[in-house]
Amino acid sequence: MVAKTRTATDQAKIPPQGGESRSGTQSIERVVDVLRVIASRGRRGMRVGEVVATSGLAEATCFRMLRRLELEGMLDRDPHSKKYFLGPLLHELGLLARPRYRLAELCDATLQRLAEFTQDTVYLSERSGLEAVCANRALGDFPIKSLSLDIGVRRPLGVGAGGLAILCALPASEAHALVEANAHRYEKFASFTADFLYGAIAEGRKRGYSFLEGAVTPGTASIGVAFPPDNPVAAISVAAIAGRLLPERRQEIARQMHREVEKLVVALAAAKVSGDMAATDVTQK
Repeated sequence: MVAKTRTATDQAKIPPQGGESRSGTQSIERVVDVLRVIASRGRRGMRVGEVVATSGLAEATCFRMLRRLELEGMLDRDPHSKKYFLGPLLHELGLLARPRYRLAELCDATLQRLAEFTQDTVYLSERSGLEAVCANRALGDFPIKSLSLDIGVRRPLGVGAGGLAILCALPASEAHALVEANAHRYEKFASFTADFLYGAIAEGRKRGYSFLEGAVTPGTASIGVAFPPDNPVAAISVAAIAGRLLPERRQEIARQMHREVEKLVVALAAAKVSGDMAATDVTQK
């Protein structure tokens, strides 16, 4: 079962479990929520008012948290724009984090081939709970590019063709639970509601790929294919100006994406087997 994202008000109503301090865990949840909110803007940063509106926290509470996170080095504030950005401490900690798998690296050649084939921008999105994170991208040579995502940007599943493709590939009940959990966030990231998304999921399942036009970034369109089929944890998407993804070309690109994804799934399976064997060798030494 997929747990819904809780607002600060919802969290306050949930009793502590296992004797833990509710105030302590609530503070941690709020900090993580604020960091996720700011990360959703990538390198563009956010002002206090934007963080308040997106997080749902009280302005005074949000301001105190931002100031403390800045002092700790987890956030950085630009004195001119007044915007907050992820800070140097997070970068330093990230250098030491142990990756679960090398998906971005393993998919790099696939993204490059699709960028060469389409001449447009190709993204890799990985699922992270209720969100999709941009893990890699490749740029085609067409002079007008759709650069709506920086690597590391996270958005609710369904905002963007990659996250939508993952929803399309998931069991209906799980996809429904995810959309419901994110319903209050969609209009903050895109120009649609959960009801629109249900229709987009149904259409994507029928055609075999997701498609969005102008719903997130006006004047652009994107298509996405999720993988692997038995456990869709990621997706590849192609984004371009809307005029370059008309129905005929869209179908051509989707077919090529499916061919590339099929080869990628085989490569990922081989990499997993290789990794499992390496891990076994280490434990036996």
